Amino acid sequence: TTMPLSRPANTSLSELHLTGIPGLQHLHHWISIPFCIMYLITLAGNSTLLCLIKADPSLHLPMFLFLSMLAVIDLVMSTSITPKMLSIFWFHSTAISLDACLTQMYFVHAFSVMESGLLVAMAFDRYVAICNPLRYLSILTSPVVAAIGLATLLRAVVFMSPLTFQIRRLPLCSPAVVDHSYCEHMAVLKLACGDAAFSNTYSLSVSTYVGSVDSLLIVLSYLLILRAVLSLSSPQARKKAFSTCGSHLCVMALFYIPGLLSMYMQSYHQELPPHVQVLLANIYLLIPPAFNPLIYGIRTKQIRDGARRAISRRRPMAGGAVPGLRGTGLG
Repeated sequence: TTMPLSRPANTSLSELHLTGIPGLQHLHHWISIPFCIMYLITLAGNSTLLCLIKADPSLHLPMFLFLSMLAVIDLVMSTSITPKMLSIFWFHSTAISLDACLTQMYFVHAFSVMESGLLVAMAFDRYVAICNPLRYLSILTSPVVAAIGLATLLRAVVFMSPLTFQIRRLPLCSPAVVDHSYCEHMAVLKLACGDAAFSNTYSLSVSTYVGSVDSLLIVLSYLLILRAVLSLSSPQARKKAFSTCGSHLCVMALFYIPGLLSMYMQSYHQELPPHVQVLLANIYLLIPPAFNPLIYGIRTKQIRDGARRAISRRRPMAGGAVPGLRGTGLG
């Protein structure tokens, strides 16, 4: 049926319709393949990481506690949009209640802000680990790690709650069709009949503040790390540090740049095809959660050692696990 591709004539304002990717509806089945694969990688990678960190006491260090928080955020952020998106692609299930739409919007944007704050915390963690290793555990104590996690959560709630309440109060015009694959704030805001200037300005201000301040703090941390690394005498150590920092910064760029680009394009009505805007908004929510377990987890020696220990514990017939040296390995 081609019904979902046209605008519903009598759409109840308690119900909205998501179009998926505007202009590319005929390719939805093909687009769903990479999206589904990325979601499965996200579920498998982050769940495995959480299980490994929980099961291995040697991984109960600040850097891995931050990594656990990141894994939970990635799981929630991906799950809040991907199942509904795939149902649109596969079954043309475009309808979503207004309450479900606002809930999805809140989770997507709040957890994006949380992820941004946590990336700053992880950059600070690496700065302390590499530039001040002897005081690492005395600076990043368990209460400090918990306080940082709570601060990122509170900041997200404080910043994102006004957005959702404001949209709830705005009257929405029919036909209530959102030209997007999920309930993205700026896309839903286009349905408002009333004055949406406050919501528009507030959304831009918060996104600009979070994106610019957080990314600057991350870049500053990595510049200080690289300065410390350049003083290393070993070329091999320098090469490894550059490789690690480079991969971290690439994943962070995939998180910040597409999201901000998509939002600014919609706000200022730039001549960019709608499907490009929607795909940009999908990239920053789907790719980083799939790559984070690989970049921050599997490439980390302690995580690989923890995985080997977990596997060897499951194979008692092989003679039992051989405990490795349990240092922090933070340098």
